Amino acid sequence: MNKKVRVALLSVASNTVLTLGKLITGLTMGSVSVLSEGFHSGVDLLASLIAFFSLRQSAKPADEKHQFGHGKFENIAGITEALLILLAAGIIIWRAGLKIINPTPVEALGIGALVMGFSAGVNLVVSNILLKTAKETDSPALAADGWHLRTDVYTSFGVFVGIGAIHLTGLTVIDPLIGVAIALLIVKVAFSLIRDSLQSILDVSIPAEEEEIIRQVLDHFKDEYIEYHALRTRRAGAERHLDLHLVLPPDTTVAQGDALVNRIKEMIEDRLPRTFMLVSTEPCRADCGICAQYCNLPEPAAPQTKSKN
Repeated sequence: MNKKVRVALLSVASNTVLTLGKLITGLTMGSVSVLSEGFHSGVDLLASLIAFFSLRQSAKPADEKHQFGHGKFENIAGITEALLILLAAGIIIWRAGLKIINPTPVEALGIGALVMGFSAGVNLVVSNILLKTAKETDSPALAADGWHLRTDVYTSFGVFVGIGAIHLTGLTVIDPLIGVAIALLIVKVAFSLIRDSLQSILDVSIPAEEEEIIRQVLDHFKDEYIEYHALRTRRAGAERHLDLHLVLPPDTTVAQGDALVNRIKEMIEDRLPRTFMLVSTEPCRADCGICAQYCNLPEPAAPQTKSKN
């Protein structure tokens, strides 16, 4: 079990405990905001399970059916998690609307405040672990799961504050209004997750700063080749894929060209882990007459004409 899968399993365990605690507390209190947090944690639990299974799948090596690997299973997981968040938000808004129309008292405020404070603390710790691991491994599935829990920290704190406001003012309408605010916040998170995951599925280029790192590596070896072109990049889960054409001096042997490509790949992999690179090498036409304009070779001398004397 690799590090990403172990961290995802931690998220599953914490979300199971928090979901059950919030739902039981919300039903006991008759609180829409606490129940909304329970639904939110339930979605986080389902998202954690999706992340767990997608990470196990994406860790598999390439096979006959998936010759480019299984990285995009993480992107599919991110979209699925976002759609579940939207569903939960709709349920929260519907329940909040019913309670605004037909207000009911909120009971056991002290227990609710205790559960929300405990939930915020647990999710803060777990989300920090998830987001740190996601950054280390470039995992969109873990990042989505981490941001779910980080959102839960903010919303749990909001419900905690709302319970205190109800205790001080006696205005039970605060409870469903906080539920609506929570729903709107997680809708925003959902659309961000969908956008990010779709970019990888649609083969959007990697970020400009990462492409710049690749170009810096290529420039490091610029004295050993003529020029490069047709650089293309894309993401697949935690993996980066790129390909390019490398033009070599006309007297370069196959072995020398392979050695150069391997050194370029090693340096890129060192600076951008989990990068898979395909390089097509091609010889320079030494007689093209335009080398001085486009590459490092000097422009060939014009052929001399023989005297007719």
